[in-house]
Amino acid sequence: MTSSSVRGIAATAVTVLTLTASGCGSDSDVDERARSSTSSPAATGTGPYPTPSASRTAAPESPGSRPTGTPRGGTPRPGDVEQTDADAVSRGALTALWTFDTAVDRGPHDAELRTADAGWLTKAYADRLRSRRPQSVPGAQWQEWVRHRAYSTVELEKAEEAAKPADTGTEAWRQWAVTTTPSGRDRWTGKAAPVAAYVQLTRTAAGTAWRVADVIVR
Repeated sequence: MTSSSVRGIAATAVTVLTLTASGCGSDSDVDERARSSTSSPAATGTGPYPTPSASRTAAPESPGSRPTGTPRGGTPRPGDVEQTDADAVSRGALTALWTFDTAVDRGPHDAELRTADAGWLTKAYADRLRSRRPQSVPGAQWQEWVRHRAYSTVELEKAEEAAKPADTGTEAWRQWAVTTTPSGRDRWTGKAAPVAAYVQLTRTAAGTAWRVADVIVR
């Protein structure tokens, strides 16, 4: 898998939202958040899951709207990790993107906004996530989370491929198996499933901080 072929994945990707265990999206609304294509590398793990590429929220947002609370357990911030370490930055950003809490979030898009505002992402990627607008209310899966006042816990496992492009001074790719488990404040636990996330990181020069430029999910 060359660097140019991986970039081709992002250019040809089809947007898909599937929120099952962590669930946001109705039957007519599924498969919009994870982007994939037939040219993508083979995924690590199976199962649909909330992904950091699109979203649904409970009500239309105004341009200045932002999450108003902190998810249970909090979320990582760039200052918590060594920012010149591509592994640490990609792990932290993915953890933030998949951290939801129905007690404070209107939908998964709030996690995107938190991550963008925290500074994990390049300006272009952050602006892209901020510009997304919900097209419908959350579906049955998210509503089930809401009934249990559920929040997510995130586990990541490194899942690199041999064909991954070599790091350069200003670009790196990382692959992670991301598993998010919904847990209710009433002791309910939802089903968890992994998804493969391919993270593109860039920086202005060798030795400076990495930022996430894109996330491709399979």
